[in-house]
Amino acid sequence: MRCRTRTAVVLASALLTVTAAAGCSDNGSTGGSASGTDTGVQNSGRLVDAPAAPSKSPAATVSVKDGTYGKSLVDDKDRTLYVFDKDTKNESTCTGACAKAWPPLLDTKAPTGSGVKSKLLKTTTRSDGKKQVTYNGHPLYRFDEDQKAGDTNGQAVDAFGAKWYLINPKGKKITTTPTNNTGNGY
Repeated sequence: MRCRTRTAVVLASALLTVTAAAGCSDNGSTGGSASGTDTGVQNSGRLVDAPAAPSKSPAATVSVKDGTYGKSLVDDKDRTLYVFDKDTKNESTCTGACAKAWPPLLDTKAPTGSGVKSKLLKTTTRSDGKKQVTYNGHPLYRFDEDQKAGDTNGQAVDAFGAKWYLINPKGKKITTTPTNNTGNGY
């Protein structure tokens, strides 16, 4: 029995090592740091699963909600949407471990909106070939640590080489810093 327990522990350790190495590997994106040492979300020791799959609905729906930081964009489940300062117009630089912590809002059809400017709502093709929803040229993401509708735990978080912000209906990032921000994004 003791031998089986030891074997199970060794196998579990090997699996965790392989999983950690895969999550930290350079996937060839051009958005990484020069040293290749991006560490992800500060103070977040949680393991995260794969990025969210494309919406099963006919098209992703983006709408506007009024919250702590004023009016901002949310998805069809009222989860807060974010933009990444490191992205360029219509181009996502968040891949690999970044996309696991900050799942991109993906869709296979033209997105729809409620309370948004439809001419600002489009998609762009990611490096993996998937379509990501954009607003005013900003690729849109959710934050893994937002657990329920209305959470804004990702506001002004500095992770994966740049800051993350909510976006307003005019297509501008909301740069207000959380009042409980301790310098580590929370």
